[in-house]
Amino acid sequence: MSTKPRVSVVVPTFRRPALIARCVTALLVQTLRDDDYEILVADDAGEPTLAARLAALPNPHGVRLDLVTVGPAHGPAAARNAGWRAAQGEIVAFTDDDTIPAPDWLAAGLAAMREADAATGRVTMALPTPCTDYARDAAGLTRAEFVTANCFVRRAMLEQIDGFDERYTEAWREDSDLHFALLARGARLIRASAAVVDHPLRPAGFGVSLRQQRKIRFDALLYRKYPRLYRERIRARPQWRYYAIVLAAAVALAGAVSGRWSVAAIAAAIWGALTLAFCLRRLRGTTRAPAHLAEMLLTSIAIPPLAVYWRAIGAWRFRSPLL
Repeated sequence: MSTKPRVSVVVPTFRRPALIARCVTALLVQTLRDDDYEILVADDAGEPTLAARLAALPNPHGVRLDLVTVGPAHGPAAARNAGWRAAQGEIVAFTDDDTIPAPDWLAAGLAAMREADAATGRVTMALPTPCTDYARDAAGLTRAEFVTANCFVRRAMLEQIDGFDERYTEAWREDSDLHFALLARGARLIRASAAVVDHPLRPAGFGVSLRQQRKIRFDALLYRKYPRLYRERIRARPQWRYYAIVLAAAVALAGAVSGRWSVAAIAAAIWGALTLAFCLRRLRGTTRAPAHLAEMLLTSIAIPPLAVYWRAIGAWRFRSPLL
């Protein structure tokens, strides 16, 4: 490529060869000219066969496709940093390895960026009918204010804010952190509704919501850095429901151990009522399949203590208030 591309596409990936191949295949047939853009895949796993797999993909227009090494830090934030720092374009487009960008995604994004420092596009996701709690939660991505699954940022702005905070070692809040960093610098942000990527719902095993709780610790980091923006745009107040459920369970257990059975009974009743209300709220508008009902009941019991535990871990690790 003799001249610099107008836009560089950065796609982080981690041990999802089929998904990254699907995403890159869609990127290789964008409506832009082949010398207008480049694709950089930031492989956070160092898969030895990924380079050959990507090279074998149909590339009818000869678009430049590079594999970027990530390290020494790892995680989606570190992978995106490795990608954009190796990029040549004035504008950097970010998407994820499990998306399918529309053919005119880059063209629409570039058009929106003419008078902006950053833009976020539209994410679509088809949901099953009736949907599950997991599917409904995943669909929140389509309503998010700013997501790295579909965004465009001027390289100059990325340099000013030093890119992504690499302390976000999992896919959670690193996009909000970038968004808040841009807002704090007074960047001009717009919505690029015509720039569309599809995000097919990935299958998930039983109890997936339990595994997701560990990500909550990164809320503490985001709050510590941007308390006002966190309260305004993510959560105005702590989730007292979880703390009330855990406290009621603790009082019930302490009462039983000490032989204060009336206290234990009252606390257990409060715990049961709060847990049932939490479960019913999650079930509202979702499938009533027996397996889903069982999953909602069991995970509704386990989520509050797990959530409180990981919030405490985050508060301690990042020296932040308990959210």
